[in-house]
Amino acid sequence: MKYFPIFIKLDQNRVVVSGGGETAVAKLRLLLKSSTQIEVYSDTPSQVVEDWATKGLLTLNRRALTSSDVAGATLFYAADEDPKEAARTAAIARSEGVIVNVVDNLEASDFITPAIVDRDPVTIAIGTEGAAPVLARAIKAKIEEQLPPSLGMLARIGKHFRTQAAKLPQGLAQRKFWADYYFKHGPKLLNAQPEAAEAALDGLLKQHLNNAPAAGHVSFVGAGPGDPELLTLKARNELHEADVVIYDRLVSAPILELCRREALMIAVGKEGFGRSTSQEDINALLVEHARRGAQVVRLKGGDPTVFGRLDEEIDALEPVGISWHIVPGITAASASVAAIGQSLTKRGRNQTVRYLTAHDMQGFAEHDWRSLAREGEVTAVYMGKRAARFIQGRMLMHGAHPATSISIVENTSRPDQRILSTKLGQLEADLTKAQLSGPALVFLGLAPRMAQEQLQQEIAL
Repeated sequence: MKYFPIFIKLDQNRVVVSGGGETAVAKLRLLLKSSTQIEVYSDTPSQVVEDWATKGLLTLNRRALTSSDVAGATLFYAADEDPKEAARTAAIARSEGVIVNVVDNLEASDFITPAIVDRDPVTIAIGTEGAAPVLARAIKAKIEEQLPPSLGMLARIGKHFRTQAAKLPQGLAQRKFWADYYFKHGPKLLNAQPEAAEAALDGLLKQHLNNAPAAGHVSFVGAGPGDPELLTLKARNELHEADVVIYDRLVSAPILELCRREALMIAVGKEGFGRSTSQEDINALLVEHARRGAQVVRLKGGDPTVFGRLDEEIDALEPVGISWHIVPGITAASASVAAIGQSLTKRGRNQTVRYLTAHDMQGFAEHDWRSLAREGEVTAVYMGKRAARFIQGRMLMHGAHPATSISIVENTSRPDQRILSTKLGQLEADLTKAQLSGPALVFLGLAPRMAQEQLQQEIAL
């Protein structure tokens, strides 16, 4: 992000514009929507600028900008038709410490003006960092179609009621009140008389004040394999409502971006053979925040019911009376098998599929390796990179053919996804050579579809 989007307070502040032609008029039309004090400097102002000055909408100085004219301004627009004059006036503004926009000159500007959807006081700004203004305008048009003009009035009524609504406890109670107002009762008040609208809001507030305080709750949410587009709608809603998000290391940054900005974010990631938060500490965090009345999301990579220690965390909540529910996610095996274009089960090949985890080696050796080594069997091994040599040895020891197909998918569904196709006899060597650094899932008995087709062609020849 090269440009950081912010909203600058212009009320009672000054904005200075140099230029009075069509370029300046375009910017002034936008600035006139604000409550700022606008000063224009131009020795040849257009009739439109003259008319605005006559109506008292701006102050027009019928001369070129000088060094003392910009001091104390909040923003400066160099809207001069002549590039040399624009460079001169921009230099004057910068010498006074004022941030500058040189109209139609991205490189010379300190800030850019986005496309704006105006439903005052609801304002939506769309920016493309100057790269695609036509695209920004198209997005603006789409958003304007979705937002009724009455939205601004609804927000203004709500704004004046914020002080009264502050009587509710912060967090979930206030969010429920405002959701009730904006999406249920508020739209019905738009055509009411001011007194009736105020009375209806008072009644809605009393109703919410009389509600019993919401109890804390824990949602076990599957974050999927990493691609935010694979997150379920229900999971998105949970992230939007959470007061506290306790998340694992495998949850991707784009998914964390979907959480409420006000939410408390707590990282508790476990890393194989590295530092980690103990399960006891995670359990304690869940109990602590839920007891305080927080809506807690326990955000787990993939699906929380697959190698997610879900039962241990539920067992910590139930004895102390904390409610919970589960929102499933797409597990890594599903995303990875999609990445290689295969199916986990296939008629005539295998009717069962096994999921194993190599995260905890204790007990890993006790699996039924003879069954896993049979021809046609398919096994998905989670976090299997470090155990590759052990897996290879066990499979070969129990009769698996060295040519058994192996697929390894690293960072499945993410932009940096990598797929390694190998054979059982070469597994450890090829994995070492590939130097995979991200989380990876190992398929025993499956090759990527293209590799499988190529092998079949070679056999046919």
